[in-house]
Amino acid sequence: MSRSVAAHEFSPWDFWREADDDAREAQLEWQQSVRAGKSDHEFGAECFLSELASIDNDVLLLGDRTYVAAGAYLTGDLRAGADCSINPYTVIRGRVEVGDGVRIGAHTSILGFNHSMEPGSPVFQQPLTSQGIVIGDDVWIGSHVVILDGVRVGSHSVLAASAVVTKDVPEGAIVGGNPARFIRWRVEPEDTGVAPDAAAEAAARAIDSDRDGAGADVDAPPASPIVNSVEQHSPALAAAPGVTSRSLGMDELQDAAPATQSPGPPPPAPSPPARRTATPAANLETGPGLAERAAAFAQRARAEASVILDRAWRDDLGLFADRPGVAPTVRAQCDAIEIADLLLGTAPTQASAEVQIARLHAWQDAATGAVAPLDATGAQVAGLGFSNDDVAYHVLSAGYALDLLGSAFPAPLTWVTAATPGRVIDFCQSLPWASDAWGAGHHVDGFGTAVLWTRRAGHPIPSGVEEALFGWLLTHADPQSGMWGSASPTEGLLPVVNGFYRATRGTFAQFGMPLPYPERVIDTVLRHARDPRWFAPGARNACNVLDIAHPLWLTRATGYRGDEVRDLASRLLSDALTMWVPDAGFAFREPSAATQGLAETEPGLQGTEMWLAIVWYLADLAGVSDALGYRPRGVHRPEPAGALR
Repeated sequence: MSRSVAAHEFSPWDFWREADDDAREAQLEWQQSVRAGKSDHEFGAECFLSELASIDNDVLLLGDRTYVAAGAYLTGDLRAGADCSINPYTVIRGRVEVGDGVRIGAHTSILGFNHSMEPGSPVFQQPLTSQGIVIGDDVWIGSHVVILDGVRVGSHSVLAASAVVTKDVPEGAIVGGNPARFIRWRVEPEDTGVAPDAAAEAAARAIDSDRDGAGADVDAPPASPIVNSVEQHSPALAAAPGVTSRSLGMDELQDAAPATQSPGPPPPAPSPPARRTATPAANLETGPGLAERAAAFAQRARAEASVILDRAWRDDLGLFADRPGVAPTVRAQCDAIEIADLLLGTAPTQASAEVQIARLHAWQDAATGAVAPLDATGAQVAGLGFSNDDVAYHVLSAGYALDLLGSAFPAPLTWVTAATPGRVIDFCQSLPWASDAWGAGHHVDGFGTAVLWTRRAGHPIPSGVEEALFGWLLTHADPQSGMWGSASPTEGLLPVVNGFYRATRGTFAQFGMPLPYPERVIDTVLRHARDPRWFAPGARNACNVLDIAHPLWLTRATGYRGDEVRDLASRLLSDALTMWVPDAGFAFREPSAATQGLAETEPGLQGTEMWLAIVWYLADLAGVSDALGYRPRGVHRPEPAGALR
């Protein structure tokens, strides 16, 4: 006679409230047996693991009140927060991170790994790859959903039943279909500073675009609607702001756990969008064409350049500050020189070129060649070497400022002249590529630029130093991403892409060397550019936009995914042209309601210098750079600044 299966094996959400003492004790013993001998297995209070689930994880971390129902199949590295449901016959494999309060419907597959499929050998003999999947907090995943490797699902989002999710899902979005497409907001963005309709359009564009060039046909129809309403399956979710079955008109959204809360009152009407914190140039908001708008912008920027430089000048110290009310910095002097060169074709008029050259020369340490940062009084900070972030960047900013003024560093840069091939290898190897790829790229950029100035000055470079630098970069580039480092669970591809820009700017781009995997770089950048955390309206800043524009420009000759690149560049350029603040220039970060009052949304020299270069790169990718009438010549110059031979 067959043994009956306890209902809690398939429906465990009420186990700890309904089970008797013997059943509770048996469950704890079962959890202990699963955990036995595995230091990377941890279960929170009132978890439930069905004895009918297949659990074969290398790492399994479950938060309080998270349950795994019968028939689930778990392998790899799974880290789930509190109050998560892994319902019957769910498959979770590879590297997967799940936040708090995530409900996963039955028969769903979350696959944080993939097979290689290069020609020449059977698939089963090829290595596996894994980018991992990250799912935020408060996410509802319907039954029969498939989530593929590399996807990030934003918090508060909903994945409709049978959705095939191949692309990142913006926070608060409802998506469905095969491939999954944006349907509407569950939680409308409140921090974009733009109307919800515009934000929805941006999200739909991100979801519908082919993320990696190898996805399913985005023109395929969505999955067929199912008659049952949302309220029939989960009144609790139906009560969420803006979510009803009538308003959704979408696939069935089903969670195996029954709801207990009442629907509650209807959601409040949405508030009107907040106004931007800075007033853009009104005549650039719309225009007859992108080239005409770019030309009008450049004309205005040239007309207002002197006022912007005057605004940043500190008469009391005879130095530039980034913006009024802040202390002077080495970078501010250099940004002022770059802006004046780009827009006026001269040195800043606040101090003669001779005075500015003499100042930059005096700031260079005669023994090491390092340029230390300034304190609040304008005096240099003592005792800092090239390992300091500011000192490393001053190799770029001060070096190119001197170059624009017709001069150069007077002292050798011992960062290079005292190097050896072995030290260069150790230096590259020691950089935090896994935890801080941007920081690693920052220092490679500094060292590569130090090589440039050393070659320009004719100082001897020890044999093998340049070969060691480029050899390490070439042999350590990831063939899948074309870059260095790994995606971050909290920041996605941001540090990888930003670090790639910095590392290649000072090496491959600066010396005119070809990249090892240009098409993979394009894939990675385009995927990253669809992350709404960094590229939704109101979320963009100069670093993040420059760090996708430059790699796309650097790889443009491949023609790979050219239409997508041009479309992205045109959209970003159109938005950037509206950010200019009259007589003040650009802020580092795009202003929005959520960032009102932040220092990085106040116009300054750094934001102006960087966005002027960004506008050129985007315009060139969009085919309208001639309309600008300028081309960067300093840190962000497009042409190589030197050659290795």
